[in-house]
Amino acid sequence: MLLCDTATLGVFHREAPVLQTIHSCGWQQACVEENGMATALRSLAHPIQSVLPLGFAPESLENEYTVVSMFSGCGGMDLGFSGGFKVFGRSYKRLPFRVVWANELNPAACRTYRRNLGTEIICDDVWKVIDTMPSRADVVIGGFPCQDVSVNGKRVGINGKRTGLYRAMLEGIKRTQPKVFVAENVKGLLMKHHHRLIHQVVEDFEALGYTVTYQLYLASQYGVPQTRERVFIVGTSPDCRPFVSPPRPKQKVLTAKQAISDLEKVEECEAINHVWSRANRSPEQGDRRLKADRPAYTIRAECHGNIQYHYRLPRRISMREAARFQSFPDRFIFDAKLRETERQVGNAVPPVLAWHVAKAVSECLEADEVEQVISA
Repeated sequence: MLLCDTATLGVFHREAPVLQTIHSCGWQQACVEENGMATALRSLAHPIQSVLPLGFAPESLENEYTVVSMFSGCGGMDLGFSGGFKVFGRSYKRLPFRVVWANELNPAACRTYRRNLGTEIICDDVWKVIDTMPSRADVVIGGFPCQDVSVNGKRVGINGKRTGLYRAMLEGIKRTQPKVFVAENVKGLLMKHHHRLIHQVVEDFEALGYTVTYQLYLASQYGVPQTRERVFIVGTSPDCRPFVSPPRPKQKVLTAKQAISDLEKVEECEAINHVWSRANRSPEQGDRRLKADRPAYTIRAECHGNIQYHYRLPRRISMREAARFQSFPDRFIFDAKLRETERQVGNAVPPVLAWHVAKAVSECLEADEVEQVISA
């Protein structure tokens, strides 16, 4: 394995030389000193991704909505709500949201979050830090843990230790009284044997005074090169317009080859998360090979022996390729070793899918403000 010396590259080193161009891991690295931070830019033979400064913190916009982020993970949903990134040649504009409080239990995920989103995150058990939440927020977001209802989980349901943490989200909403909340979860939440669970979840949120809707989204229909299906539960307060689901963008579905073909000749490199599992072949998902002309299969969190094989190369896909399939920009670096990076990538909400939902939320809030001005 080729290990990139980050101090030599200047990728993360604060004293990187200005415009020093070097080659490593098959990537062209141009190190630029900007605002006291070394910024790594890279170009490939056929670049399809944009690289922004590591630790990029978007500039503030006027009339921003404050956001409380629960079960934040590595920051996929938070990046989507912030916007201001480019991936697969498409720009996802800055959205009027600002995360003012974020929480995650996993230390490695917290490192990744801080490194890439440029905002603080409280790394601790949610019940221990819930009293530090602000008294009010415009929006609450979170992908509450789903292992107990996942198709690949134990399916013990709402009383499971992990899924029951959604009650912490209920408490967070109760305390901050947001105009809108967005909760993300797995497709398993809608399966027949969980019908009581979804009804219970909706009733609990409605009991707080919200109009609640939920919808199953297929990520590949929203610019994510992956057949991932996820449920988004959205609640709106009585003084806010009902939420309208985002329209599907008018674009062709991205294929696996379109998403990662420019990485085929890039050598293995830990510094950019271009590393892959060497686990033995395993049944079913662990023996799947990508189809070049189709989106990737769902990226799983516990995927060491289950992650799919490359459509052409004799190996499993790398974590950078998996991150591509999740729609993370290449500048988003996961601050962890292989196994932990697998969990972070697989557990994340695809930023591009989250961006579409966030844009619909912003339109809902803005329409409500327009109505208030007109009626004033």
